[in-house]
Amino acid sequence: MRFHSMLLALLPFLSASGLGAAEAPPDYRFKVESLLEGIPQPMQFHFAPDGRVYFIEIGGKLKIFDPKTRVVTEAGGVAVTNAMENGLLGMALDPAFASNRRIYLYYSPPDFEGQVLSRFEIKDDLLDMGSRKDLLTVPEQRKECCHHGGTLRFGPDGSLYVSTGDNTNPFGSEGYSPLDERDGRDPWDAQKSSANTNDLRGKILRIRPKEDGSYEVPEENLFPKGMPQTRPEIYAMGFRNPWRFSIDPRSGVLYVGDVGPDSGGDSEDRGPSGFDTLNRIAKPGNYGWPYSRGKRLYRDFDFVSNAPGEEFDPAKPRNESPNNTGLKELPAVQPPLLWYPGSQSKEFPLLGGGGRTACGGPVFHHDPKFESSGGFPEYYDRSIIFYDWQRPAMLWLRLDEQGALKSMEPFSATLRLAQGDPDGSERFQVKRPVDMCFGPDGALYVMDYGETWGANKDSRLIRISYQSGNLDPVARIKAENTRGAEPLAVKLSAADSFDHESQVLSYEWTLEPGGKKLGSEREIGTTIAEPGNYSIGLAVRDPQGGVGRVSAAITVGNHVPEIRFLEPADGTFLTPGKPLRYRIEVKDVEDGDGSQKPDEIGYRTLVNARWESGGSADGSETGLALMKQSDCFNCHAVDQKLVGPPLLEIANRYRGKPEAVEPAVQRILKGSSGVWGEVGMLPHPQINLDEAHLIVRWIFALEPGKASPAMMRGLSGEITVPSSPEPLGGILDAAYTDTGKGVAGPLGGSAQVRLLARKLQAESGKVEGARLLGGEGSEGQFVGAIDHGHRISFGRVQLQDSSTVSFRVSSGNVGGFIELRDGAADGALLAKVEVKNTGAWGNWVELTAPLETKGSVDLSAFFVKPGNGGLMNLDWLRFNP
Repeated sequence: MRFHSMLLALLPFLSASGLGAAEAPPDYRFKVESLLEGIPQPMQFHFAPDGRVYFIEIGGKLKIFDPKTRVVTEAGGVAVTNAMENGLLGMALDPAFASNRRIYLYYSPPDFEGQVLSRFEIKDDLLDMGSRKDLLTVPEQRKECCHHGGTLRFGPDGSLYVSTGDNTNPFGSEGYSPLDERDGRDPWDAQKSSANTNDLRGKILRIRPKEDGSYEVPEENLFPKGMPQTRPEIYAMGFRNPWRFSIDPRSGVLYVGDVGPDSGGDSEDRGPSGFDTLNRIAKPGNYGWPYSRGKRLYRDFDFVSNAPGEEFDPAKPRNESPNNTGLKELPAVQPPLLWYPGSQSKEFPLLGGGGRTACGGPVFHHDPKFESSGGFPEYYDRSIIFYDWQRPAMLWLRLDEQGALKSMEPFSATLRLAQGDPDGSERFQVKRPVDMCFGPDGALYVMDYGETWGANKDSRLIRISYQSGNLDPVARIKAENTRGAEPLAVKLSAADSFDHESQVLSYEWTLEPGGKKLGSEREIGTTIAEPGNYSIGLAVRDPQGGVGRVSAAITVGNHVPEIRFLEPADGTFLTPGKPLRYRIEVKDVEDGDGSQKPDEIGYRTLVNARWESGGSADGSETGLALMKQSDCFNCHAVDQKLVGPPLLEIANRYRGKPEAVEPAVQRILKGSSGVWGEVGMLPHPQINLDEAHLIVRWIFALEPGKASPAMMRGLSGEITVPSSPEPLGGILDAAYTDTGKGVAGPLGGSAQVRLLARKLQAESGKVEGARLLGGEGSEGQFVGAIDHGHRISFGRVQLQDSSTVSFRVSSGNVGGFIELRDGAADGALLAKVEVKNTGAWGNWVELTAPLETKGSVDLSAFFVKPGNGGLMNLDWLRFNP
């Protein structure tokens, strides 16, 4: 799977005629919910008959998510290699899964050079490794990267479809067609795979699994069984990387996104600009790669003499490569449904421009029952979703009776909806849609891969539903001066409240406790004379009886405390295994500055160190944040007993017991006694069900010896930095909650500093101009496609104890200079190193330069070689003590 790396903001919502007779549904009727967060590199998911979601991660894990309880169960996994974009790539549940519990996985074993399609059984929510049946193997070369496809889906006829990539290095042909026929260069020749009728790579395969774990081949595939120099499993051929496709559950038609090459423009000697394509496959066929792309033709090319040859014939393409083991004369090339380059598309302007990873999305079929389940309306019946993993973009497509494109409409309205946002100014963005399907309820479920190539904390499973009927108005309060001494004058505004249907609203303000009416205007002011804890409620009503409510907490007689770190400074480097000293200053009008009663103020100061170790797995940071907002840490610490048991002890008791999650959630919500001794736990009515699930998930994920958050109390102290695994960075949080004043309740303040590993991964900064890439022998991701003037910003960094800086770089081109500066391009020069050609892009070297300036800096890396592009790759930089 080769992903392009440029990002593009979501397209604005533009309506177009043709999707249905009625007017397009308005944006505000779509509701976006995040069901599950922090999924490391998700790939595919499927709904099981019981409503649960099975999903896989590229690292080899299979997991089960229950949308009702929000509980994730790890069902097991397979051993895989993740080198060269390999891993656990695809999964599908058997059509008879409810009775036979069979699941199919497509993955990259570390002991076999290629992909394996295996069938397993699920027993008691675990992957039964003893039930494994290997149906199909797809041998590959692993000398060079990339393209493996990997989607698995069953069609309505019971056939299993598998997508496979061309397994060809894309970098040796200047972004054009890889046709290198020289000896030993077969990894750079897609004619060995995509254009080879006797090879399973660069194809859509179609097989019918049998009861005994073997398979049969449908007669209607591209080549009949027994035909020499062909593989009968091939349903369609001529793909570069048909990474994501979907199947119409009624017609059986496939919609296949094929990721294209990187050529930036047309060439008379080579052929067309790089195009991604969407292909409609209703019958077996050849889709052209590597001889054509986007209805355009490549020229044959001699890599020995660097001389172009004749243009290929789409009606009778021939594969004359010495790496071809199949037929020389190939089936005629079928045209794509969509084709678009990295630049603005002339044929399909709604697609915009930017990075490209075309994906074939699901077809929607309407059912009247969806009106009560949140399913999509009839307007979208029989429409297809096309999406792009990289831009990201989502569009609705409608075809005519012959299967040709009739109309196109952006699907970005739902993606920018944010809790009733009336104008799109607040944006809920799907970062990288990696898989999607319509659920049994008719709502759209989207697996969002997250911001970067690697494991992302912002990855999530999203539900997009449609709300019918009159919608309640949205109530919003802007409140000024909500904390302070009595008498307290508060200003209140409901100006941001609105009604989706633009109906006239009425307003009602009340003060609690007591229910005193404060007014009925959109904006009011009120003065509260007596100290205490209050809530000002706002109710907004529309003429049809819809009501929206919101409240604002008011504390009279107490001030918000101020808290800050005296040390460490923001951007301090970590030393694994060594203690990190901290000092905190607290200032509070009522409690003083800590010098008067340091023990009491220190006890109420909670310090939390969070270590980053390469990606969050289960939304734990959200659970931790919710605990800090509540009273959890007044009674619990991670590894020591306070009022209640250590959280680690709770995790040890319930680890690996998914049935313990729901009772624990209910104990948080309703309180309990006798579970951990005589001291009971108070109820927490202010926490909702979803929040309680996140809290329990965080607690149950704690493990001894791992880099879990460290909790301490006090205005000063030391926290030991973990050494295994070495953290990639961290956050030090401090929170102080005062004691309140009389009847006025307690208030809290917080502070935070960033902690950095001495080795800064290049992708951890803000990359401007260059691209995030993977593979090529890097330590995870790296920053590549670097031109003169590109920049990476790392924020505040403390250099007091560093003397030199090292860079891990490679260059297969002209190289250039890396300049570290304080802030802007004309800021103080901190260090400078020259990067020369290292012999190949995969040849990494380490270069070291002295630091010219010490102290606190706003660190930025600038790449310099005027008039040149493609200078180098940067994997990391390390500050040496």
